[in-house]
Amino acid sequence: MWPDLRNLGGLQKIHFLRRTKLAQRGLATNRCAFNFSLPKIDPLSRQVQMVIKAEQFQLDPNSEGTLQQQVQQLVCDGVLSGRFLSGERMPSSRKLADWLGVSRITVTLAYAELVANDYLTSRGRSGYFISTSAPPPHVGQIRLPVPNTVDWQKTLAKRYVNQSSLVRPPDWKDYPYPFIYGQPDAGLFDHDNWRRCAIEALGRKNFDSMTKDAYEQDDPKLVEYIVRNILPRRGIWARSDEVLITMGAQNALWLCSQILLGENRFAAIENPCYPGIRDILREAACKVAQVDVDDNGLPPERLPAEVDVVFTTASHQCPTNTTMSIDRRRDFLKKSIRNGFVVVEDDYEFEMAFQRAPTPALKSLDRAGTVVYIGSFSKSLFPGLRLGYIVGAPALIEEARALRSLVFRHPPGQLQRTTAYFLSMGYHDTMINRIGQAYRRRRSVMEKAIRDNNLKISSRLDQGGSSFWMRAPPGINTSALARELRNSGVVIEQGRAFFGPEQENHDYYRLAYSSIPSAKIPEGIRRIAAAMR
Repeated sequence: MWPDLRNLGGLQKIHFLRRTKLAQRGLATNRCAFNFSLPKIDPLSRQVQMVIKAEQFQLDPNSEGTLQQQVQQLVCDGVLSGRFLSGERMPSSRKLADWLGVSRITVTLAYAELVANDYLTSRGRSGYFISTSAPPPHVGQIRLPVPNTVDWQKTLAKRYVNQSSLVRPPDWKDYPYPFIYGQPDAGLFDHDNWRRCAIEALGRKNFDSMTKDAYEQDDPKLVEYIVRNILPRRGIWARSDEVLITMGAQNALWLCSQILLGENRFAAIENPCYPGIRDILREAACKVAQVDVDDNGLPPERLPAEVDVVFTTASHQCPTNTTMSIDRRRDFLKKSIRNGFVVVEDDYEFEMAFQRAPTPALKSLDRAGTVVYIGSFSKSLFPGLRLGYIVGAPALIEEARALRSLVFRHPPGQLQRTTAYFLSMGYHDTMINRIGQAYRRRRSVMEKAIRDNNLKISSRLDQGGSSFWMRAPPGINTSALARELRNSGVVIEQGRAFFGPEQENHDYYRLAYSSIPSAKIPEGIRRIAAAMR
């Protein structure tokens, strides 16, 4: 039986014709024989038709009513909860009866009643489908199988909600003027080549890297590229046993904090700083000192004498964008040797230093092994990738690897291999150049709009990156400003989250341009300025 090509989507049609030609030429082998099955097509919607599996139904032995009524109730609950959607095909009466252990006539009668009540529709030999006029999903109508009798407010031993994370609406993409940091512009991403690399990573040659449990080991191709290509660009030379792949920079920071800190240890962080590090250190149960940064980054002379670990964003301070000078870096490292503390360097967004050549990483000057280096692909690829890495002494990496295995063995092998191909084939470098050009244009437009509207930039303008650290006029509460601007379609990041909990600092805010096109920037800045008047 040949399928009707008019009912096939583009990819299905190509797939069908390709297999047909192979069969006609006699090229079909065991691997590509002409015995494929196409997804069922709904001729009304011409969309791939989802089939509800019989295994999704479970009879409750404590339910009241006849078996027929119970089957009806299962279908109604699925529709009202939104689990079963309009147009989806129900399992056949025979399959559902076999699965539930009831007679087929019981299911058939239940289906007939559901058709009468407009939950299902019958299409002859095609079977039964969720009706297009079935009642809409309504959570309030779902029968809860088990009452919730646990007092979770008393049961929870630890609380993580309402920590000092950045406040941004989850639907920020729906706003016309999103000045949100760290979010990608889909128009700048190399979708075609990423897809090619993903397909290559899914191939037979790479089957093991995708499917096997590598236990605690990382993808050797990705580690090799980091060691031979990425780290040397930052002036760092390392061996493969000095690198650990993580689920992003935040996971790397957590691993370092858990290994290096504890109740009797002392950590120092920048102020302001990346909000996530405060939450991470809170879980490490250590003492924390906040050191105010200046126009040159973190001043080493302000560090407490008894500090054990210092966390810094030396090359691109978060969120002020300042860069620590070479002289200060040398003083910083001398003090780390003299006082015996470890430095954890978060070298985020170094690829975006398009204003001038990036300053070498702090670790590139490290001659005593006191610096633990953290990198990430979140800014140069996309944040949803969640891949980063730690570079440190083999003893540290060994412990971090063991700790990581308690949470997850390793990041997904297919993601690691896809990333390794994307990097090694040069697609990443080409894309970074394209992103840098786009960011340079956006930054120029944004600088002009900021000047034209008399807004104040609080950080230097020669560092590149993808954001501005701004200061509001006296009397303006940026937390309230951020809420007000959403009504005008503008999303900004209020600066309060970057400061310690004891500091009610509402003077600053951050404007980023990675996810907003140049044409929208002037109007967005104008609306921000208007809200401050």
